[in-house]
Amino acid sequence: MAFTLWTLFEATLLCLNAVCVLHEERFLVKMGWGAQQNIQGFGESPTIKSQMLNLVRSIRTVARFPLIFLNILTIIVKLVLG
Repeated sequence: MAFTLWTLFEATLLCLNAVCVLHEERFLVKMGWGAQQNIQGFGESPTIKSQMLNLVRSIRTVARFPLIFLNILTIIVKLVLG
């Protein structure tokens, strides 16, 4: 299997799907990444953990509908081209 732009696209799509599927209350709280663990005071610099949690939430919010379209497109291409 050759490394092409299509395989890079598929790998990126799978990673974004994995981030969007993570359930905050079931999985992330058990790992110590819940919303209640990242309470900061005013003027404190954000920690790496809180920045990553904000990134996960942002990806989940912004990429929901484009991911639906991209998943449908990928499934159609795989069905047509094999």
